[in-house]
Amino acid sequence: MDAHLKETKVDGGLVYDGNFLKVHKDRIKLPNGAETSREYFRHPGAVVIIPVLDDGSVLLERQFRYPNNRVFIELPAGKIDKGEDPLASAIRELQEETGYTATEWDFITTIHNAIAYSDEHLDIYLARGLEKGEQKLDEGEFLDVFTASLDELLEMVRTGQISDVKTIIGIFWLDKLRSGNWKLD
Repeated sequence: MDAHLKETKVDGGLVYDGNFLKVHKDRIKLPNGAETSREYFRHPGAVVIIPVLDDGSVLLERQFRYPNNRVFIELPAGKIDKGEDPLASAIRELQEETGYTATEWDFITTIHNAIAYSDEHLDIYLARGLEKGEQKLDEGEFLDVFTASLDELLEMVRTGQISDVKTIIGIFWLDKLRSGNWKLD
């Protein structure tokens, strides 16, 4: 059906092999037969957690992000380790970053946040039945944990205080679930 849109690799490969990101550059053939190049990142995938406390408030993080030289408000999230089940990654990341564990987990969706230059995908989970414990931050990881109501979060999105795309999508999903317009499968 979409064959007329397909690009085909001619040659190329890895140009940078980092600890976290792998940068590739390929020469490709376009649907019209012309050739050009594509540069892109390979990413192992990540999880995003929407942790909702019993009172309906949402657990969030404030974390400095070096590439943008500022602190961002985000939902808990993290990279999926090689061979790790995404739900196991979500359970691990929630506890490491926030100290909380959850008794109820629901898969929401998979998003692709940077389709023009990366194969990264993020699996979003809803976590409920939260119990507070101790954070187990990775070495070199620094963040503050706080709570906010969904209405407060929607206002933070509207005013630009929250600009992280995975967090915005998670907040919008939670709003749709709360209103009953969307249901979990």
